[in-house]
Amino acid sequence: MIVYAEIEFIIHTAHSLKEKRAVLQRMTVRAKQKFNVSVAEIDHQDVWQRARLALVTVASSKDAADREMARAISFLESNPEWERLDYFKEYL
Repeated sequence: MIVYAEIEFIIHTAHSLKEKRAVLQRMTVRAKQKFNVSVAEIDHQDVWQRARLALVTVASSKDAADREMARAISFLESNPEWERLDYFKEYL
């Protein structure tokens, strides 16, 4: 089972693209290390306070994939430097 999710954040603490990228880099690297997910920024690359991330995970069952995705998203949402604006999930 493949689970695909998009999640959009607003980064209140970022006042430049450099600050935004520092937050994104830190969180995406940690998410990839801690969870069985791939993460990439897919939109708002030139906007310094918004980011849209795509996450994908693959597992042998829907439940296992759902659990892994939920854990990764929960981890990303735990960062106090940003706030979730939008969330979309799809099963492939």
